[in-house]
Amino acid sequence: MAGGGGKSFLAEAGYGEQELDANSALMELDKGLRSGKLGEQCEAVVRFPRLFQKYPFPILINSAFLKLADVFRVGNNFLRLCVLKVTQQSEKHLEKILNVDEFVKRVFSVIHSNDPVARAITLRMLGSMASIIPERKNAHHSIRQSLDSHDNVEVEAAIFAAANFSAQSKDFAAGICNKISEMIQGLATPVDLKLKLIPILQHMHHDASLASSSRQLLQQLVTSYPSTKMVIVTLHTFTLLAASSLVDIPKQVQLLLQYLKNDPRKAVKRLAIQDLKLLANKTPHTWTRENIQALCESALHTPYDSLKLGMLSVLSTLSGTIAIKQYFSSAPGTAATTARSFDLVKLAQECCYHNNRGIAAHGVRILTNISASCQEKDLLPLEQDAVFGLESLLVLCSQDGSPGAQATLKITLTCMVKLVKSRPHLSQSVVESLLTQLHSAQDAARILMCHCLSAIAMQLPVLADGMLGDLMDLYKVIGRSATDKKQELLVSLATVIFVSSQKALSSEIKTVIKQQLENVSNGWTAYRIARQASRMGNHDMARELYQSLLTQVASEHFYFWLNSLKEFSHAEQCLTGLQEDNYSSALSCIAEALKSYHKGIASLTAASTPLNPLSFQCGFVKLRIDLLQAFSQLICTCNSLKTSPPPAIATTIAMTSGNDLQRCGRISNQMKLSMEEFRNLAARYGDLYQSSFDADSATLRNVELQQQSCLLISHAIEALILDPESANFQEYTSNGTAHVESEYERRMMSVFNRVLEEVESLNRKYAPVSYLHTACLCSAVIALLKVPLSFQRYFFQKLQSTSIKLALSPSPRNPAEPIAVQNNQQLALKVEGVVQHGSKPGLFRKIQSVCLNVSSVLQSKSGQDYKIPIDNMSNEMEQRVEPHNDYFSTQFLLNFVILGTHNITVESSVIDSNGIVWKTGPKTTIFVKSLEDPYSQQVRLQQQQGQPSSQQQQQRIAYSRF
Repeated sequence: MAGGGGKSFLAEAGYGEQELDANSALMELDKGLRSGKLGEQCEAVVRFPRLFQKYPFPILINSAFLKLADVFRVGNNFLRLCVLKVTQQSEKHLEKILNVDEFVKRVFSVIHSNDPVARAITLRMLGSMASIIPERKNAHHSIRQSLDSHDNVEVEAAIFAAANFSAQSKDFAAGICNKISEMIQGLATPVDLKLKLIPILQHMHHDASLASSSRQLLQQLVTSYPSTKMVIVTLHTFTLLAASSLVDIPKQVQLLLQYLKNDPRKAVKRLAIQDLKLLANKTPHTWTRENIQALCESALHTPYDSLKLGMLSVLSTLSGTIAIKQYFSSAPGTAATTARSFDLVKLAQECCYHNNRGIAAHGVRILTNISASCQEKDLLPLEQDAVFGLESLLVLCSQDGSPGAQATLKITLTCMVKLVKSRPHLSQSVVESLLTQLHSAQDAARILMCHCLSAIAMQLPVLADGMLGDLMDLYKVIGRSATDKKQELLVSLATVIFVSSQKALSSEIKTVIKQQLENVSNGWTAYRIARQASRMGNHDMARELYQSLLTQVASEHFYFWLNSLKEFSHAEQCLTGLQEDNYSSALSCIAEALKSYHKGIASLTAASTPLNPLSFQCGFVKLRIDLLQAFSQLICTCNSLKTSPPPAIATTIAMTSGNDLQRCGRISNQMKLSMEEFRNLAARYGDLYQSSFDADSATLRNVELQQQSCLLISHAIEALILDPESANFQEYTSNGTAHVESEYERRMMSVFNRVLEEVESLNRKYAPVSYLHTACLCSAVIALLKVPLSFQRYFFQKLQSTSIKLALSPSPRNPAEPIAVQNNQQLALKVEGVVQHGSKPGLFRKIQSVCLNVSSVLQSKSGQDYKIPIDNMSNEMEQRVEPHNDYFSTQFLLNFVILGTHNITVESSVIDSNGIVWKTGPKTTIFVKSLEDPYSQQVRLQQQQGQPSSQQQQQRIAYSRF
């Protein structure tokens, strides 16, 4: 089972070299472990983590860890150290060990060695395994004994093990707490050992009394041992304990602020700031106004820039949370003060123009966060302060190419985007300052500034055509050298140009871009610019760039990929020629677009490989083709009112049939079919959305807009023609465009609103079907098609990769061979799974749980037909399991009462942290053959032969004994 699972996983992961199956790989490593040469043994041991990564199922991992435990038991200390490192690297696979007792027994035998180093390695090994053996009393006893050892190496190992077991076991933590306390307070314990023992107390958070006693001990230590090292270690342990136990966080914040204010040592102040930052990130809601005020006072009075920077870092973290609103809400019974009189605002304004860039950046961020989150009138003047501070930092950092300046510039530009998003009226001044600074900035800074301009322009249409001239002049200047930074800058500037002129690019702009690309760029830069053009809807530019790249690629898969993109861009370009009232030209434009799309999908299919099947891209394009065909069919249907009007007897037919729509003639049936087609397309877009777990939010929004356009047209058909009486417009009204993220979305939403208004104004005014109704539908189709389609990031690039690998047991040796089961027994089907991630796991969304659906279908019947309850005919079960360390397993009990071959399908879907279900797959199938049990078969044969019942009774007794 594990072998088969491993093979297909490797095929999916795309390993190039010839790979062995799981058993062969394990045998190969076992051969190395049995070698007489120490070097070969060590090499075999250190190759185990890669084996676990490739074949992450329990059968192999159990066998491998038992072999490693044997090596640990009989090997020398160096081999034991190698096994320890492998165990620590493979911590998430430990829970897949099936024979935990046997594994622990082999490892634990070394604890009785006379060699203290061997005992120390064993203790570290036990500590690394604490997650699977938290309550093993013999391990607890060994750790307690070793804490009293005279060998420093063994004591340090015992401290490591004690910390790990305390984190996992409440009993061990409660038992060891007094021992640790005695050792820390004992005069015989050296100071360096005390410094290592104190951090164990951070794990004493399993219950309130334990946490309280640990806090008291730490409080005594802080006062009893005032040396710098002891205070730093004790305070940090104090903070970690409070963060875990939660109830003492307000007290801890006060304690840290007290040390920050009163302790003269810079090292202690730095530690206090670091811990305050940790608590600000974890629980900002527990910070009171007094806490923030105390921190502001300390920052205002400190003469040291390094400490001021740290305090401002804490305050900038808090300013982006709920704590800032608590700070500005005036206390009951006191008059509200003006914004500028608050210490936090004074501090931020003072720091905005500080000569230290980091301090200035935090000051600006605090002002930005206050402006963005607090909308009170008396805080409005602060937005202008924020803009001035941002502009001064922009001028300062854009001239400097050092890494520190670039980091500060990133903070500044992020604040600009946030400020413009919350206060749109500031956008013009921010954009103008960015454009002015672009000419004199360093290349690295220009790239970041272009990203910022694009982000602002995507949210608000602030880049006017007059600004394009400046951008084009800069584009010409940049193109004179071909360094990597210049290439990156060409892409960034081109993106800004595309965003600022999304309607259409003038021929002059296209010529300039192409000339610069021909002069200095490589093919990759041209492809990236073409990709951005496709995302922004500039399909004519994209088509020309894809065309120029076709002959520059090294593989036929890349050629077909570029060719498909060229065809899709050409198809979308055809649709830009649509005119409002010219329906015949609309049909020819759609036909031309479909022709290119069909060529493109053929190329796209040729570009796909087993490792990169391009399933999302193919699904998206096929849906686009079907949508265009449905639009074309709808326009033809509307035209049929002219070419085939209702017959003269249509009214009579409608009266006799009782269906009022019959008086409209054949168009009513055609419209019904058209409406069903659009609803079907909307459902298919919904399926595509659900299968795109790894897609970014912009891509998902794009798919959602396509789905909404299908629903809009089906609703319009129903409201205008099929059922005008019961049409409901409330559920289709837009919620406004407050959260519009792109120009494409903005234009689609405006079309949706306009179409809905037109449909609502026509609805119930005129009896269906008139030329006004068909004209309204045709103009809705043309309005939707005139918005250039945006090919979003997921079409080109997959930033997050998540897949699930399932293994079923029992599983047949040959996939086509059925598993035999007697019909009076139940099959226990065990489903195990591993979640596999790419380089950026959980970038957009994380897996909360996996939903497993098991169903069985009878394929072929054998034997006689019996009357069987309908419940026994099929199996349909569903279970939700939460993966732990990316592994999950569960079992299903299945009945197969009917004799014959059954097809069992196991399908997995994923539920994310928001509770949304994603149909990611995979789907696995096995066959089960249900056989008649021997006793029933014997009884049936006897009944057929007419044997006496006494013989049946004897036979029954014999079978029951058997």
